[in-house]
Amino acid sequence: MSVRHAVLGLLAQRPRHGYELRTAFQAVGGGEENWDVKPAQIYTTLSRLQQSGLVAEEGIEQDGGPEKRIYAITPAGRKALKEWFDSGVALEPQRDEFFIKLMLGLAGAVEPYKLVNTQRTHLYQEMHAITDQRSRADPQTELAKILLLDKAIMHLEADLRWLDIIEARLDEIRKQPLPEPESKPRGRPKKI
Repeated sequence: MSVRHAVLGLLAQRPRHGYELRTAFQAVGGGEENWDVKPAQIYTTLSRLQQSGLVAEEGIEQDGGPEKRIYAITPAGRKALKEWFDSGVALEPQRDEFFIKLMLGLAGAVEPYKLVNTQRTHLYQEMHAITDQRSRADPQTELAKILLLDKAIMHLEADLRWLDIIEARLDEIRKQPLPEPESKPRGRPKKI
């Protein structure tokens, strides 16, 4: 998810200042432990949204502390937010860092079985931490967070099953040639 669209969505609820946007984002995202957005990222996003005409500075608030710039969504921002809501969300399962590690391990950089076991251990640790978070969540007040954590657990379970498949077929994979880039001719093209 783009932080940019989350900021637009939060500003569609009501005008806010940067710190307020950060805390609202973390509340909606399931807490800091699930999605920690840095203050600099919020302010950079606000600046870009303002340059794009999607948000505008509405005023400055000062409650005895430093000035807080209040931002509001513009009509162009509402249109961009509607387009985001009207579109599907593309998942990127093909862009997997572990897969790159595995391919490099198959090329002889490291023992692939060790890689699979290290990744499995890591996934079980993540699953334990998320399951612990889920068990502490109150279904009466945090059902949305529970649903998010359930999704994360299901993804981890799928990744663990995938590791089992990899491990079962590693010897077979090792017999196959590793992917190589296509060779391209060097030099200038021939004149016709």
